[in-house]
Amino acid sequence: MEVQERQAEEGRVFTIPNILSMARLAGVPLFLWLILWPVFGGPNCDGWALLVLAFSGVSDYLDGKLARRWNQVSNLGRILDPAADRLYILTTLLGLTWRDILPLWLTLTLLARELLLLVMVWLLDRRGYAPPQVNFLGKAATFNLMYAFPLLLLSDGSGWIASLALVFGWAFAGWGTTLYWWAGILYVVQVRRLIRSGTAAD
Repeated sequence: MEVQERQAEEGRVFTIPNILSMARLAGVPLFLWLILWPVFGGPNCDGWALLVLAFSGVSDYLDGKLARRWNQVSNLGRILDPAADRLYILTTLLGLTWRDILPLWLTLTLLARELLLLVMVWLLDRRGYAPPQVNFLGKAATFNLMYAFPLLLLSDGSGWIASLALVFGWAFAGWGTTLYWWAGILYVVQVRRLIRSGTAAD
């Protein structure tokens, strides 16, 4: 009976944490449109883009915390949360690089890490394993990058606020990129152990 109840809880879709993750996903194309509108002759909407990013950061914190506190951890949430994180990072990289706010080398460094993880997930899937859950280090990396991107967007202006945003934005970007790769390497180690243990069991 306990097992059935746990499975029913994990199979739920419309929980508050999942709705927050869905709203965060819905904000991805909106953010990209807002940040790229000036490139295509539209007005500067960086303020609105910053609000969408701020909502993303807050909801990213809340969905995991509420899921644990209210016992609403679900299978869908385990997919939505990291998917939303990665999509925001990818779209922000695209938008900020297009706007010449981020250098291409940083974008390629972060994208290379994403490609590495995709390969690891593919290897696990081939052997019938589910991807390991996002660890604290990966979450810390994402938080750093989520602070870095709006600050760097804010630095695309003039005045002392833009200057401060530039300094702190690059500080968060440096820490975030380092932690992002560190988490990626730990992920590779996890995958390697899983595959080796599976091979040994065979």
